Amino acid sequence: MSVASHVEELRRKHRVLSEAVEKAQSSPGTNDLEIVAMKREKLRLKEQISRLAH
Repeated sequence: MSVASHVEELRRKHRVLSEAVEKAQSSPGTNDLEIVAMKREKLRLKEQISRLAH
């Protein structure tokens, strides 16, 4: 897998996670700890994308 395709896959995962966070935040039964965990994963992906893209 090339670096560019790896970065694109990370971006796709970040988008999917972003949508999941938005959905979870609008759902009253979602555990706040789950949302925090998803946000941490999003940040980790963003940092990894940033490192690989430069």
